[in-house]
Amino acid sequence: MNYTEIKSILGEDASYLLDFQSSTFDAKLFNFPKPTSVPDSLKNTHRNPKVIQNLQKLYTHGRLGGSGYLSILPVDQGVEHSAGASFAANPEFFDPRKLVNLAIDADCSGFVSTYGAIASLPTNYADKMPLIVKLNHNELLSYPNVSRQQMFTTPKQALDIGAVGVGATIYFGSPNSDIEIQAVREAFKEAHDLGLFTILWCYVRNSNFKINGVNYETSADLTGQANHLGVSLGADIIKQKLPTCNGGFKALNNGDSSYGKLDPKIYTQLTTDHPIDLARYQVANCYMGKIPLINSGGDSGSDDFKEAIKSAVINKRAGGSGLIMGRKAFKKDFDEGVEILKAVQDVYLCQEIGLA
Repeated sequence: MNYTEIKSILGEDASYLLDFQSSTFDAKLFNFPKPTSVPDSLKNTHRNPKVIQNLQKLYTHGRLGGSGYLSILPVDQGVEHSAGASFAANPEFFDPRKLVNLAIDADCSGFVSTYGAIASLPTNYADKMPLIVKLNHNELLSYPNVSRQQMFTTPKQALDIGAVGVGATIYFGSPNSDIEIQAVREAFKEAHDLGLFTILWCYVRNSNFKINGVNYETSADLTGQANHLGVSLGADIIKQKLPTCNGGFKALNNGDSSYGKLDPKIYTQLTTDHPIDLARYQVANCYMGKIPLINSGGDSGSDDFKEAIKSAVINKRAGGSGLIMGRKAFKKDFDEGVEILKAVQDVYLCQEIGLA
């Protein structure tokens, strides 16, 4: 898919997203993705050399190999959202082998799933696709449902089944976040000692963050701070939802300064209401892009093809390092799932789509 085709798919959003030029940050301050196997900012650091080697396997695999960008298929929704709700649209994906074959046929950079799913694969699959084990999950069978991540496996178990990296989620802002932070800190330390790279899902989660019909769990300022906490924990890659709004700290303060800390410049100088600027603020909080930011693709909806393209354009032009998109692909028939993943990759391979 070329630039003209991408513009056609974006339709009335094409000029808004493709012609926008950001003026919030000086671009010279950033470490934007480059066509190298591993981000230059991660080389010559105190990271275990084996971690860098495994990151290189991720960055050199698939259609985006050597581009500096990533296209990852994640599937932990069987736990997070129930297997029935996740795979009813396409029952063949109850079988993890079908899911990893989706990533293989789409020529993705890597595949993320549960310990059980990856352990059930034939041993030669580790040679076909970089495998990443998600360490913790929020199971939604307990009643009432709560936002609480629990460890399902260990980095050593992930290593034993051929994984090159591990992932984990922290629900920053939730009542359980202090416990999750400590659990992930310990798990990531073990992973790095073993030579596995780490991806942290830096999600903001608290029902009190939904105010007057606005869900500030995906505000640029709150997600940006969650990203900064994630890189402070030593994550090698940050996963975050694209921002849908801004002003979370202001809304939660309700006119006073009882929650968190903020500076008005966050809203007057460092962000605008444009989605690319909001996403760039997320990148800035990842040590000015030194730690790669990949945005999630979001839930499946009525126009997933266009929405996936929009997400990729926003992430790329903001300075992000790719998409980690699952539901928009595996809730489709196999061939359509492959098509949508490759369409996203086309955005990152398109030279005409540059940084804003």
